[in-house]
Amino acid sequence: MSASSGMLKQPKAVWAVAFACVISFMGLGLVDPILTSIAKSLHANAGQVSLMFTSYMAVTGVAMLITGFVSSRIGPKRTLLAGLVIIVVFSAVAGLMNSVGGIVVARAFWGLGNALFIATSLATIVNLAAGSLKQAVLLYESALGIGIGLGPIVGGQLGGISWRAPFFGVAVLMLIGLVATFFFLPPIPAPGEKTSIAAPIKALRYPGLLVVALTSLLYNFGFFTLMAIAPYPLDTSAANVGWVFFGWGVLLAFMSIWGAPWLESKVGTVAAIVIALVGFAAVLAIMAVVSGEPGTVSSAHKTVLVLCVILAGAFLGINNTVITTLVMGSAPVPRPVASAAYSFVRFAGASLGPFLAGKLYVHNGHAPFWMGAGATALAVVLLLSLRRFVPTSTAPVHGTEDEAELLEAADAD
Repeated sequence: MSASSGMLKQPKAVWAVAFACVISFMGLGLVDPILTSIAKSLHANAGQVSLMFTSYMAVTGVAMLITGFVSSRIGPKRTLLAGLVIIVVFSAVAGLMNSVGGIVVARAFWGLGNALFIATSLATIVNLAAGSLKQAVLLYESALGIGIGLGPIVGGQLGGISWRAPFFGVAVLMLIGLVATFFFLPPIPAPGEKTSIAAPIKALRYPGLLVVALTSLLYNFGFFTLMAIAPYPLDTSAANVGWVFFGWGVLLAFMSIWGAPWLESKVGTVAAIVIALVGFAAVLAIMAVVSGEPGTVSSAHKTVLVLCVILAGAFLGINNTVITTLVMGSAPVPRPVASAAYSFVRFAGASLGPFLAGKLYVHNGHAPFWMGAGATALAVVLLLSLRRFVPTSTAPVHGTEDEAELLEAADAD
């Protein structure tokens, strides 16, 4: 039986969370087509609008440190519901704002809800899903790809009405996810052992987890540059941007489900990640060459940009699936703790990406993509230089008694 077919045989609780994940990840793609509309309507530049990504990702990353603390005390279901409620409220608030600053603040609170939901949803799917760890992560990454793929279409169409409409669209869709989670996900008792706020930080003492997290941080500079800047040189309508990122999301989902497992089976885990990162860095470098300020990019170069955005989805789909699975087995700690530690590093650190990209784009239309390509290339160098610390496969690892004693001794100190 193939991984994708086995993945489909899941309990209702898993499908309820996966459905909410699809809608949650639609929120990212839903907003992307309206970036230029917001800039024009609120008289802002790319650097100012990029702060919407920065505040969102920075708070998401830092808040990851408390997700295990909260979930281990009130239970996964209540944590998921709390995250969804926050997203519903502050996505609607963002749509009511009349300044970029107001949207940035609303997006920061939105990031808090996002952290509670993302970390808990991944851990919930992994713990409740039938089948292997890889199949559970495939399901999660499939939800991510489908959500991101559908989001731009909905956001592009709603953005044609008003830049505010996609924010309200997120609120309505997340409300549906909230209701579905409330009714279909049974109560999940909190674990007997409560997680401390410091647990994710302590987990980063395992070199394997730290190396993988830092690798993800660097390539996310490229990812967020693509999301935050690509709509500007395309210089087209929200609907057209939506279709471009729809193609990106479809390819991301396809490669997450089928491409990543196939490639990993052929070349191995680390090699699959390296291939994906090198490919993504090359795409960003091409975009850097053909990009420019709005109104200065030729139609031929715009066609290249469109193809590059879509192709980037393939490399991101491969990398997301393989590296997320690798994280779950890169340290002998509970999976929610590993997920929170990994997400803290990649989101909080990479939140500088869209901020720097926006500032660079104001002065030079090529520079942001060069920055993204360079950061992604650096991720390859880091991974290969420290690969001895990284598990050779995505199979779960278990800490040795010596490792456990060392950590206990360190905690005592």
